[in-house]
Amino acid sequence: MAKWFISAKKADFDDIGRKFNISPILARLIRNRDIIDEEDIRKYLHGTIEEMYDPFLLKGMADAVIILADKIQKSAPMRIIGDYDVDGICSAFILLKGLNSLGGKADTVLPHRIKDGYGLNENLIIEAHEAGIDTIITCDNGIAATRPVKLAKEMNMTVIVTDHHEVPYEEECTLPGQENQRFYQLPPADAIVDPWQPDCPYPFKQICGGMAALKVIEALYIQLSLSIPDKLHEELRCLAAAATICDVMELSDENRILTKYGLKHLRECENLGIRALIEVNGIDAAKLSPYHIGFIIGPCLNATGRLDTAERAIALLKATDYREAIDIAGGLKSLNENRKEMTAKGVEAAIAIVEELFHDKDKEMFHAVLVLYLPDCHESLAGIIAGRIKERYHRPVFVLTDGDDGVKGSGRSIETYHMYDEMCKCKDLFTKFGGHKQAAGFSMPPENIEKLRQALNENAALTEGDFIPKISIDIAMPLSYISPQLIREFDLLEPFGIANPKPVFAQKDLILLNGRVMGKTGRAAKYKVSDCDGRKFEILHFGDIDAFDKFLSDKFSPAQKELLYKGSCGTEPMKINITYYPDMVTYKGKEDIRIVMQNYC
Repeated sequence: MAKWFISAKKADFDDIGRKFNISPILARLIRNRDIIDEEDIRKYLHGTIEEMYDPFLLKGMADAVIILADKIQKSAPMRIIGDYDVDGICSAFILLKGLNSLGGKADTVLPHRIKDGYGLNENLIIEAHEAGIDTIITCDNGIAATRPVKLAKEMNMTVIVTDHHEVPYEEECTLPGQENQRFYQLPPADAIVDPWQPDCPYPFKQICGGMAALKVIEALYIQLSLSIPDKLHEELRCLAAAATICDVMELSDENRILTKYGLKHLRECENLGIRALIEVNGIDAAKLSPYHIGFIIGPCLNATGRLDTAERAIALLKATDYREAIDIAGGLKSLNENRKEMTAKGVEAAIAIVEELFHDKDKEMFHAVLVLYLPDCHESLAGIIAGRIKERYHRPVFVLTDGDDGVKGSGRSIETYHMYDEMCKCKDLFTKFGGHKQAAGFSMPPENIEKLRQALNENAALTEGDFIPKISIDIAMPLSYISPQLIREFDLLEPFGIANPKPVFAQKDLILLNGRVMGKTGRAAKYKVSDCDGRKFEILHFGDIDAFDKFLSDKFSPAQKELLYKGSCGTEPMKINITYYPDMVTYKGKEDIRIVMQNYC
């Protein structure tokens, strides 16, 4: 059972409300997201695209654009090497279109997930050299590619690394009582643009590879004393916004500004490929949200890199004929449907392993970090499955699969476990690894699987409390407070995502009056409830209806539950506490309030 707590961050909410013409409720919600200073509140509510940070604040940017300007002037052949996920695809396209718009002679190569693995490798360097490439530009990768970059330099190639991942480091013990000292290992590139470099003054580190690529093109235009054409700038910004959402970056600071801009302009931007994906998936472009980007459009782009080659996604973004774009988009949608089926089978197999591990409750702590070996799982799905298992059991998860050369794995983490730092403690077990706090990937010999499981669990400083999901409630607000005006004000908080979650409200002691399961699949239910003053409301519940049914069975008698679904509450009140979120829906031209129950106890 999750632990509920009410956020108790203090401020003068009435004063904030007056200054920014918002309700004290909205002022409290903003404060709960750690937006405190007046300037930060203004930027959160009304920040504009013109307030994005100067790209030259990124360490290495000045060197990078001087090199690129020279390469363009000399017509030197350049190769952009991205990655096979949405961020890597979008950042590669941003650099390609930006460089080509300035007359640069550039092409792109995206690694094949199975043949090449993640990011830059020596084979890609050799292929580029044989093709007569003068300059390698990485995006969404490269910061950990010391050996490939060294090989490129030995072949007299120029290398520019643009990335957003943490810099690899060695850690050495110092004097007792002092923190260990870190020695960062940067690749020997001619220029490196990555906000996580030591001493980088960029004020916001949480940018994705697409944002870093956008900054490079913006800085390059400045270096050449040119203005980016408005339509081009809009297209590149929209793709960087999509990459930000799909790479699950924090939607705060300039990421929030860019994402708001992208959601507004994506529906009519110049990129035919994105517009085709919106159409084939039946999305109402006027209501485009982070959900549509992150859970519908993004997975279609990702699917090609998972089950085929990411080059198809690049071809979609490069399409200049709308019919061609529709055909490619339709193929990606079908590929994603296949990916969903394969993922469901993988999740089922992973759950079976975990349940076997947890068969003896006394041994659950021996598996504080779950290391699950699924040899028959497609390696491209390991990260998705790890994420699903992490959500179900709320503990760090690594899913391992058989690859062409040993075992490959992906990990997803909980808030209290820094995945990359923990992997650094047993790095000798890996042939290759990288990542950050919340996610990681690696390759290793199969004989090291059990050693990895043992090392990660022996090193983990996790407690039972870390495995209990925590639900932060913004405001304990009675359902009777909800009004259309208040709900419309919540639009100012969007877009929602990491670091800017959808608000959570709560009310206790609601009485269930009646209920019914809805829909062909039975994945939704509607309940009528009343509060202590007898006011009646309708609430909806989506998702795991079976889990809620079990909750009712555990909490109330069979007779009470039977009466509930027959439309009568009986003589004994069925009281529950809920967290919820209200919004407005339109049905047959009529607007109405909808209250969605999120959690219950």
